[in-house]
Amino acid sequence: MKIQKFEDIIAWQKAQNLAVDIYQHFDKIKDFGFKDQICRAAVSVSNNIAEGFDRNSDTDFLRFLYIAISSCSEVKSMLYLAERLNFINGEQKTLLLEKADEISKILRGLIKSLKK
Repeated sequence: MKIQKFEDIIAWQKAQNLAVDIYQHFDKIKDFGFKDQICRAAVSVSNNIAEGFDRNSDTDFLRFLYIAISSCSEVKSMLYLAERLNFINGEQKTLLLEKADEISKILRGLIKSLKK
């Protein structure tokens, strides 16, 4: 069955959930530059999935999926830094990293299926 709308893409749904989690975890952080960067990167994951899907071209969709993976990696990098800066603890970092890794894996699978 062909996906009819971006809202049906599991990676988009999970990326939206990750963005909400990131916003909630970093809500009280006083380092506004850090908070803005990690929140923007988290939002970028689902936004790039949506934008690419609605380009109506597999080539464009693939390009945006790669950008989404890159944004996911940016979130992951910032989570490591967040722990080092004591913004989150190790358990919180691990949980958020697992969610980001899952999204990346789903996106890589979607990319693989589109390249066939």
